[in-house]
Amino acid sequence: MNTTRRRRAGRPPAGARHGEKVRDYPQLSIRVPIEFKARLNAMSAVTGQAQWRVIVGAINCFFDALSENDRQLVEGLSERLMRAE
Repeated sequence: MNTTRRRRAGRPPAGARHGEKVRDYPQLSIRVPIEFKARLNAMSAVTGQAQWRVIVGAINCFFDALSENDRQLVEGLSERLMRAE
């Protein structure tokens, strides 16, 4: 009996968590100075990560640098905002 599995055609889901699809994420549009857009492009190319992953990593780094009180405030507010959507 042949037990090999065929791979599905196309790219696998690439969301932040298993099974999520990036196309299902809300979109965000921001304006940044050209040097920051160039830096984002370069960081994405050097690390091999998608630009959205680089930005999420930067936000998480900024969040981790906040004081404990500010982190709790951000957590509470973000939970309320997610429930409202």
